[in-house]
Amino acid sequence: MSLPLLPLKELVVFPGAAMPMQVTGASAVALIDTIKDAETPRILLAVARGDEATLEGFHPIAVEAAVSLAGKSTGGRRSVILHALERRRLTAITQTQPFPRAEVEPVVETGAGPAADALGEALREQLARLIVAAPDLPREAADMVGATREPGRIADLAAMMAEGAHDERVALLQELDVGERARAALTALVRRVQVLELKQEIDAQVIGEMSKQQREAVLRKQMKAIQAELGDDDSDDSAHDELSDKIRAAGMPDEVLQVARKQLARLRQMQSGSAEYTVARTYLEWLCDMPWSKRSEDRVDLAAARASLEADHHGLAKVKKRVLEYLAVRKLRPEKKGPILCLAGPPGVGKTSLGKSIAGALGRKLVRVSLGGVRDEAAIRGHRRTYVGALPGRIVDALKRAGTKNPVMVLDELDKLGADFRGDPAAALLEVLDPEQNHTFQDHYLEVPFDLSEVVFLATANDLSQIPDALRDRLEIIVIPGYPLSEKRLIAQRHLWPKQLGEHGLGEAQVAITAPAIDEIIEHYTREAGVRNLERELASIVRGIAVKVAAGEDFKAEIGVSDVAEYLGPARWFTDLAERTQEPGVATGLAWTPTGGEILFIEASRMPGHGKLTVTGQLGDVMKESAQAAMSYVRSRAAQWGIAPDAFEKHDIHIHVPQGGVPKDGPSAGNALVSALVSLLTGRRVRADVAMTGEITLRGAVLPVGGIQNKVLAAHRAGIKRVVLPERNARDLVEVPSEVKADLEIVLVKKIDETLAAVLEPVMLPALVPGLVPVASDNMTAHAA
Repeated sequence: MSLPLLPLKELVVFPGAAMPMQVTGASAVALIDTIKDAETPRILLAVARGDEATLEGFHPIAVEAAVSLAGKSTGGRRSVILHALERRRLTAITQTQPFPRAEVEPVVETGAGPAADALGEALREQLARLIVAAPDLPREAADMVGATREPGRIADLAAMMAEGAHDERVALLQELDVGERARAALTALVRRVQVLELKQEIDAQVIGEMSKQQREAVLRKQMKAIQAELGDDDSDDSAHDELSDKIRAAGMPDEVLQVARKQLARLRQMQSGSAEYTVARTYLEWLCDMPWSKRSEDRVDLAAARASLEADHHGLAKVKKRVLEYLAVRKLRPEKKGPILCLAGPPGVGKTSLGKSIAGALGRKLVRVSLGGVRDEAAIRGHRRTYVGALPGRIVDALKRAGTKNPVMVLDELDKLGADFRGDPAAALLEVLDPEQNHTFQDHYLEVPFDLSEVVFLATANDLSQIPDALRDRLEIIVIPGYPLSEKRLIAQRHLWPKQLGEHGLGEAQVAITAPAIDEIIEHYTREAGVRNLERELASIVRGIAVKVAAGEDFKAEIGVSDVAEYLGPARWFTDLAERTQEPGVATGLAWTPTGGEILFIEASRMPGHGKLTVTGQLGDVMKESAQAAMSYVRSRAAQWGIAPDAFEKHDIHIHVPQGGVPKDGPSAGNALVSALVSLLTGRRVRADVAMTGEITLRGAVLPVGGIQNKVLAAHRAGIKRVVLPERNARDLVEVPSEVKADLEIVLVKKIDETLAAVLEPVMLPALVPGLVPVASDNMTAHAA
């Protein structure tokens, strides 16, 4: 017998079932349209194993079903009613288009007998329990159970109602042994009946518990009425009234006031012992504690503010100038939005402590928010109140601690923010640090807007390159370089030494320190852009004196240069410029790092070989390319400098940058690389007291580079006397302290020839340079002033 085949994927239909179905898909619709006018439309319902319309693509036992249309057909959809009749065995697929067609044969069921009949009765009992436990079953279910006596049909009916897994239902359809089918169906049915009956017990317990709570609520109301008659005070009502008073006194905006009153109304209806009550009350307390309308009065006395800034910090003229500008604008226009300043510079230059001085100059409260290592966006915006233990973010918490809506807020270590699967806190700061948006900043916990436009944000960072561009665009960046020797000396005398004496229980009248002793500590015991290590060394000396005072020993009332080693031990840093550059092939460059400027030695050496260039010292790609460009330029000008033509073919050149454990990169070492190579190949030493920076081109031009201010300060700290800079960096010298420029000879160059004239000694050493052809060159005798 041949029948049209309707594949089923998730649905399993058992004989005896009658169900409506929506038929979709071109193949299935074509099947229904073909048989709808037949006298007795029949189809075959087969469970598919895959997508292929082959005999192996279907389970072997299928179900023959009668089809009747139900309602009107619309578009690509047909509504039908299926009446499943008998099992059939698939023997062949005879057609695949426009719909599958299969050859089938009747099946013979086995296993009938007393055991199957007993299993059938057990199934009838469980079906009766299922009808009671599942009131959503259709009314016809009870009639079907009562009318069915054959064990095989009862097993099919139980399989339909048991709602087991798809694989279990498929196995029941394929099972031709009536006893085994009934046993498997009974197992699935008992499992569903137990689940439904257990659910009924749980629901009854919940309903009983709710009834208990309702009774408790009535009793509590009666208790309140009795206490009111007796004149007793009710603690809950008293707490609610206290919250109501706080809400009225908080000065909230209308939008926030409505939210607070609504939450208080909900709180009055809750039981004080519930978890939700605690969450709602904590939220209300946060709303009441926020400084919605509390602000500090700005101090607009510019002379007093200038004196305060000068008393707390030495130098930092640019920062002080910007604070005074802000005060002047506030005096002329009080409604001006607060600035967003970012102090960028090496560690220890006073970026964080400067926030305290600015707050004091403005007469405002100071709060500090540490951002170093923060990797969770919720640390900025807070958590949703749906989470257990939710709290507001650090911005809202800082405002609550400040108690005013216009504090000075220091966002410390802005460049140390991280990001992971919990979000990007730097992205959350975009709204906080935008004056056009932060007047409606919304914390996830509060869920109401708070005006941050009156806050003076002061961010600090060491490395601006680690701040995302979008966030950096919102900041007014003020770069703070390292301190020169003279400023460090004054800071130590005026601030650090008196501070350490006070912290260790000593007075300024007991012991003093001379300026030369401070210079000795700065030059030979610290090497930094800031003064943090200097303060530590001074603290070590004060501790040593404190031990003598406590023990009753004699000590000098004035610490001189000769006394420093007694307290600090042998010197740790030495000026070894002369030793390093006493041979040809060594040049001193200048580098910038996030911790300030540094001097950088470039060493070049050669040995017999075949013209190979080796570059070492853990250098980045840009610096390696600078070395290759320097080598190419030197080779192109070899004849002009008296270098033998075969000097490169018969020798290998090795360029090394010491401190190989420290990564180095950038183009600014080009000047030093050319100087080292020319020094090596001509035998003319590079002056020991000169350092240089600048990018080079293959045409011999010297291009400008960055970080000039920090590089010049580093050269000054290292004892350099002459600094060679690109001519186009002259504008950057404005930021260099005048006392530093007075101690240095600044040489501005446009061409490499000018650099060589400024850095190479005039003495020729042909004995050290095999193959050297001594010639005179005017390009190597004059340099720019």
